[in-house]
Amino acid sequence: MKIVILDGHAENPGDLSWDGFSALGNLAVYDRSLAEEIIERIGDAEAVIVNKTPVSRETMDECRNIRYVGVLATGYNVVDVAAAKEKKITVTNIPAYGTAAVGQFAIALLLEICHRIGHHDRAVHEGRWEKNPDWCFWDYPLIELAGKTMGIIGFGRIGQATGRIAQALGMKIIAFDEAPSEAGGRIADYVGLEELFAASDVIALHCPLFPSTRGIINKENIARMKDGVILLNNSRGPLVVEQDLVDALDSGKIYAAGLDVVSTEPIRGDNPLLKAKNCLITPHISWASRESRQRLMDIAVANLASFIEGRPVNTVG
Repeated sequence: MKIVILDGHAENPGDLSWDGFSALGNLAVYDRSLAEEIIERIGDAEAVIVNKTPVSRETMDECRNIRYVGVLATGYNVVDVAAAKEKKITVTNIPAYGTAAVGQFAIALLLEICHRIGHHDRAVHEGRWEKNPDWCFWDYPLIELAGKTMGIIGFGRIGQATGRIAQALGMKIIAFDEAPSEAGGRIADYVGLEELFAASDVIALHCPLFPSTRGIINKENIARMKDGVILLNNSRGPLVVEQDLVDALDSGKIYAAGLDVVSTEPIRGDNPLLKAKNCLITPHISWASRESRQRLMDIAVANLASFIEGRPVNTVG
């Protein structure tokens, strides 16, 4: 089997091995592929592996040997799944690989907001402690989380991972989810969305992007929140109406936001969040620990191996 990986760099910038795929066929790996390079690079390959590079109907029409598209991610909107189904092309994704990493990262965003460790480290290295008349100083309020309430919107695997860590910090956990589970109920009290907005000191978003959740953080729902609430989003950028969040940050209604995702990625220079008060933004890296990426690699290889054996798993569409 001829296998082509069109955008392997994010998954494997050099610290992992592609040998699992090599063992399954004749492998070609490209770090990145421009739109105009996709069809030529696929050529007569039977298996195409992508992360964010699109595989459109046109590409499938031109590359008639494609039998399999493996997505190196949970989301698979980069593939025209309807066209693939028509052409009997199997499409797979990676349903769960970064639960621990993403939950940990949500808490890392929260702790950075509460202590501003990076800022104070830079201040020390710039000589401010050395020159300070007192034996210590801080530029931001230092926030203790014990006894505070975290509300988590979307309480699946990742939401529950975040909840367990927050619980260990002494926080009370409440959650909103369309499908409450027994496992979730052992960590959090399930509440309605309005109650969650009203009761939470910290709100963490861990829900998928559906029509019902798009823009769930908007001015109307922000008005229902406590003054000085902290917002965390390392799920999907479009869950937030960004200008509404900026207005709330600048007014102080929301004390701070920790974001690993934005509406358009990479972020555009005119995104208003870049100039908002107390807004920490990281470049969509919650998933990217080496351990998480190795799990992703192992599952992706197993997906293709199962397809070759005639028993495809983790199929979508």
